Amino acid sequence: MFVHLRRVCIVLSALVVMSFPALAWEPQEKIATYSVRGGSGAELYKEIGRKGPVIGDGRRTVAHTTFKLTWRRDYQPRGDGSCVLAGAVPRLIITYTLPEAAGPLSPQLSASWKKFRAGLLTHEKVHGRHITEMVEMIQAMSIGLRAEADPGCQKVRAKLQGHLKELSDEQRARGREFDRMEMGQGGNIQRLILDLIRGP
Repeated sequence: MFVHLRRVCIVLSALVVMSFPALAWEPQEKIATYSVRGGSGAELYKEIGRKGPVIGDGRRTVAHTTFKLTWRRDYQPRGDGSCVLAGAVPRLIITYTLPEAAGPLSPQLSASWKKFRAGLLTHEKVHGRHITEMVEMIQAMSIGLRAEADPGCQKVRAKLQGHLKELSDEQRARGREFDRMEMGQGGNIQRLILDLIRGP
């Protein structure tokens, strides 16, 4: 049975600060690894099933993508009693967790492993792009968000939270659909796994 890939999305959090100008931003990407050993592709994959990271439902996974998102938000009470979210700058850290082969590999197995791992990273980076696009949409939606009769800027915060849930749910659904295609019959991940197992 194939080990499934799943997303683990870290809860979004926000940090409110004083007024600041709109700033360009880029996501930070990191790679975390776990070690596997084996003298063949089948042995390496068996190690993945035994040592891969545990996801939320208690199963092991081959690879996964997590992220941490914080915000600097500028809420501005206005003279008419309203509140406007005048600025929002995200700090996004995306972490890809992948297997790393430890110990010497034959030239043939090394080539097979590199192809497998590169394919996993390509897959995970699509999820990273989905996450980045979600954050871009959150930023675009946030700036200028307004609530009337909100001198304490509480209504506009509640309004924002509703939008955040909608965009987060959309990103998760997008990730699940991408995984369904990639891991289904003839999908890229299935082919990568079969090539590794059938290889040297």
